[in-house]
Amino acid sequence: MPLAIVPEAANVNDHQAVGMTLMELDRLPVQRPAPTARRPQGMCMDKGYDYAVVYELLALWLFVAHVRPRGEEADLIARDPAFRPRRWVVERTHSWLNRFRRLLVRWEKRTLYYQGFLHLASGIIAYRAATVFG
Repeated sequence: MPLAIVPEAANVNDHQAVGMTLMELDRLPVQRPAPTARRPQGMCMDKGYDYAVVYELLALWLFVAHVRPRGEEADLIARDPAFRPRRWVVERTHSWLNRFRRLLVRWEKRTLYYQGFLHLASGIIAYRAATVFG
C-alpha cells in the first residue's frame, strides 16, 4: 500500500523526491511504530534511488534501505531458495496504480488535481485489500 505519494515531473530523477515523500509520512493520521534493532522498518526502492543522499535520509528516518538493481534478485533467488525478494512490492504498487486509466497518462495540468486522483486510487486499492483480507 502506498503510504505517501508525491507526484513529480517525468524528467526529474527519482532520488530527488525522497525527502518530500518522507516528509509526507509525518502527515499520516496513524503514528508510525518506533523501529527497534529487532524489528527495523524497511523501505523498498528500485535502482533509481541508489544514491548516498537517499541512504543518509533513510538513516535519519530510521529506515533500512532495500535497493536492488534489476536482475540481482533473480541471481540471488537462483543461488539461495530461502532468499525473500523485496523489490516486487514497488513494482506491484505501480501496477495497481496503472490499472486506473486516468493515472496511466497524466492529463491534468495542475498537480493538485493529479494528486487527488492518486489519493483516490490509493484509497480504492486499500478498500479492495481490506475487503479481501478483512
